[in-house]
Amino acid sequence: MGIVKISDLMHENLRLASGALDRSINSQAEHWLKIGMLAELYPHLSHQQLSRLLVTAQLSDGCDITKLLGQELAAAAEE
Repeated sequence: MGIVKISDLMHENLRLASGALDRSINSQAEHWLKIGMLAELYPHLSHQQLSRLLVTAQLSDGCDITKLLGQELAAAAEE
């Protein structure tokens, strides 16, 4: 675990979103980090598809970028 420095405005955004979505501030930040990471890796996917990918990743022991990329490469090889 590490510390990430963010702006006061981003912290306030996290605080508001976490309250609205019933998550801790840390959980909300981690969610946004995961969605952002996946959006950069898979810019062609919608938010709904990215969310489904997060669920699949969680079922496979978390959002490990090497596993996600491995799954993508395996799926591409099958096509």
